[in-house]
Amino acid sequence: MDLTLLSDLTTWQQLGGTDTATEIAQQPTLWETLASTLADDCTRLQAFLGERLNDPRQRVLFTGAGSSGFIAEMVADTINAQWPAEVRVVHTTSLLTHPALYLQRDRPTLLVSFGRSGSSPESVAAVERVRADVDDARFLDITCNADGELARRGAGRDDTCTLLMPAASCDRAFAMTSSLTCMLLAALSVFDRAPWSERIARLQQVAALARNGIQQWDSAVAALAREPFSRVIYLGSGPHEALAREAALKVLELTAGRVLAIANTPLGFRHGPKSTLNSQTLVIVFRSAQPLARRYEQDLLEELRGDGVAGKVLSIGPQSDIGADDDYTLPVPAIADSWLAPVWLPFAQLYALQRSASMGLTPDNPFPDGTVNRVVKGVTIHHD
Repeated sequence: MDLTLLSDLTTWQQLGGTDTATEIAQQPTLWETLASTLADDCTRLQAFLGERLNDPRQRVLFTGAGSSGFIAEMVADTINAQWPAEVRVVHTTSLLTHPALYLQRDRPTLLVSFGRSGSSPESVAAVERVRADVDDARFLDITCNADGELARRGAGRDDTCTLLMPAASCDRAFAMTSSLTCMLLAALSVFDRAPWSERIARLQQVAALARNGIQQWDSAVAALAREPFSRVIYLGSGPHEALAREAALKVLELTAGRVLAIANTPLGFRHGPKSTLNSQTLVIVFRSAQPLARRYEQDLLEELRGDGVAGKVLSIGPQSDIGADDDYTLPVPAIADSWLAPVWLPFAQLYALQRSASMGLTPDNPFPDGTVNRVVKGVTIHHD
């Protein structure tokens, strides 16, 4: 079947993908809205954080489940490198099963929760667990839903700050798209060391880059999705490792698991996962903005193309002196990979959307039987 471009919402309505297509396309505009919100809210946010990030005893735990957990992975190392405080990732799905590995009663802890709905049982339970197990605990809830449990339970509490994303970011579709990128950019903006004016300007800059990328990639990705690859492998290094995991999850979600998708790092891929390659495999490498990482990525690209085992090997990333004309590129400024991750992510979102439709699925709800749900169900929270 012929596929449609992102802007053709009439056809996407017929294909059952109007919400997903709209939510992918709206991201740069929402990021600009977010920039205005943060500019107005920076004093409140700074007052809540105080000088805690300058305290080496302070722990900052970024948490979430699924895509929200991948947000935590994309931002934590970049933030940790900037502050004396210890910043790390703990998925709620690990925090709840092994709290003793991550929580210390006498160690001041800030739990930063990411939640599209803010009502998943793990998100709520993680906050309750930290509050019970840590004497000096504080909570920053970054969520898209003003009516969700995180926002409702945190209201009026001195130990909690709720940062709401633009209302339209609370995706109606099954897959997280604009919700994820808004929360990711919000976290990077809040915890960056640069003056607030520079953070806001960078956020606006990223929005402009992504708008250009979506326009350039739309028809090319639609054509790529017509090719019947049964396996997709995303590779990325540094913060882009989590970006690769999120990109693979989008394929799994929107194709209802009918297309196998995995993620790894360019260096790690040789250590066993390379055995998954065959003629039905599409490999996509997210290129880093860092020169050292790009050299390792280029080595693997040349190796995979030389082997000729994979059906197709592509890359997406900044224009550079290495592979400057290679596949999907944009001229980007010298900023961290974590800030650029939302620029490359719409490519993966577009591919998953188009691949879903090409298989005759309905991208807005690829699981009409309810086996997998937009907000996770069926989780029983256990206590010691």
